[in-house]
Amino acid sequence: MRLLRAHANREPVTQQMRDTPAHRVRIHVVKQLRNGTGLLVPADRPAVAKSVAQVLADTSAAELRLQAALALGDFTGIDGVLAILSQIALACDESIDLRYAAFTAIERAGPTPECIAALGRIAHDETLGDAARSVLSAWHVT
Repeated sequence: MRLLRAHANREPVTQQMRDTPAHRVRIHVVKQLRNGTGLLVPADRPAVAKSVAQVLADTSAAELRLQAALALGDFTGIDGVLAILSQIALACDESIDLRYAAFTAIERAGPTPECIAALGRIAHDETLGDAARSVLSAWHVT
């Protein structure tokens, strides 16, 4: 919790994540976002989602990107998050681990119209298509 909160000057979480030099600290912070439901006040969620999406877009740290994709599953209600996760899930040039993490983040959001549409697109993918069709079937979506 302390790692996620800004110090006395209330520096945004975005800046803290960018300025943290230790890679393992960044991973720990992203994992805490994923595992700590209720750690953020609702007003901070869009900024945190944007920060985590920026981590996901950074192609230099595979393990951190994987954790970011999983963490974004808790932010699918924020504008743009599902689109980012869908893009990663469909990116054939990304690792299967990262693609599957993005897919499961979408799945965790449940059968919302946006998730159903995203999984409908993923259902046509050669690698994740069967998994997406299975989820849609479990959700009774035809």
